[in-house]
Amino acid sequence: MARLVITDVNKCVGCMSCMFACSRRFGEGGLAKSAIHVSSIGGVERGYKVVVCRACEDPPCAAVCPTDALVKRPGGGVLLKAEKCIGCGNCARACPIGAVQWDFENNKPIICVHCGYCAEYCPYGVLQLVR
Repeated sequence: MARLVITDVNKCVGCMSCMFACSRRFGEGGLAKSAIHVSSIGGVERGYKVVVCRACEDPPCAAVCPTDALVKRPGGGVLLKAEKCIGCGNCARACPIGAVQWDFENNKPIICVHCGYCAEYCPYGVLQLVR
């Protein structure tokens, strides 16, 4: 099973192309539905932080879900069963790297599914889908 990896965060220039690409999975034009997050840690001089699910083998987000809305994904990480989610936010609080983004419109987590769509749009090769 494939998983998304950050190959070299130092190559990131903060263009957010990956975030825009991810949001398009949901038919959105902005950044609100992106499962990946890029932010500045001091601009071009100090670099950028790229936060994306690291595909934990024993995901803490799934462990704290009271409705089993997050199920382990083969190869690591989780998949969201949105119909089971009650929007409690436990998953977002449990992620040690802050990779669970939040859909405020639907009050549900935005979970990276490791599709690699974002990597296709990264012009600097920061992200890669590994099989």
